[in-house]
Amino acid sequence: MASRNPVLTRAAETATGEGFAYDEGKDAYAQAAGMAATGAQATSLDALKAAYDTPGPGTGRLTLDDVIVKTAIAFVFTVVGAVVGWQLAPSMPWLLWVTMFVGLGLGFANSLMKRVNPALVIAYALVEGVFLGGISWAYNQLAVANNYYGIVQQAVIGTLVAFAVTLILYKTGVIKVGARTRKMFMVAMVSYLAIGLVSFISALFGVGGGWGFYGVGTIGIVLCVLGVGLAAFSLIMDFDMISQAVAMGAPERESWRLAFGLLVTLIWLYLELLRLISIVAASNR
Repeated sequence: MASRNPVLTRAAETATGEGFAYDEGKDAYAQAAGMAATGAQATSLDALKAAYDTPGPGTGRLTLDDVIVKTAIAFVFTVVGAVVGWQLAPSMPWLLWVTMFVGLGLGFANSLMKRVNPALVIAYALVEGVFLGGISWAYNQLAVANNYYGIVQQAVIGTLVAFAVTLILYKTGVIKVGARTRKMFMVAMVSYLAIGLVSFISALFGVGGGWGFYGVGTIGIVLCVLGVGLAAFSLIMDFDMISQAVAMGAPERESWRLAFGLLVTLIWLYLELLRLISIVAASNR
């Protein structure tokens, strides 16, 4: 199973091989076998194995509830950080750049670590929250200067609505993830990443009025819409990866990695929406 998100891919890889559910439970099986042999345990090994093969509390295996809870925790820290970032942005504009690079560092650390570290996931959520608060304030100031109000609220609502819609489409089977879909998505992702990188560098030199290729013209808006679409579809890829991790019996600790991966996609989607709305506001002045 492949995903746009390297974090979720690592979580799936953790669950592959000779059934890591067996690897984590083999000692328990051995002990149960000994107890059964001495008559201390009446339950058969088949019954014990069937119980262990069912994810749930006390089994040490991943459940959907685990991912939901960890994602909610990370989301709360992100919101707290965003409030702090919004308040500090006017007096500490440099904090935006510091948190951007620190957040990138924490993001790579969480993605590449073989064993997930919950503390680093929380740290990433908090730092990214401060970054989001700062950049949201900056975008809001730009929009207000163009007599456009409510840009942040619109981006937040748009992100939540996109999350709900993509989840419904995935759960109802309207959109299915197959090998061909994943290949097409990866090609689109690599292409968009290349365009975004070149555009960012060009924006630093004032191209497109500081927007790079994401100018206020038709091409810029089309590129932004494409970015929003890719981020939204990435949510569906993430949902599928989470379902596969649960089905393959990933360990419960991987819920933190999966929650982190989902948070990364939500942040990306929010930023794409924020930029799109901001460009629309600038084009209407």
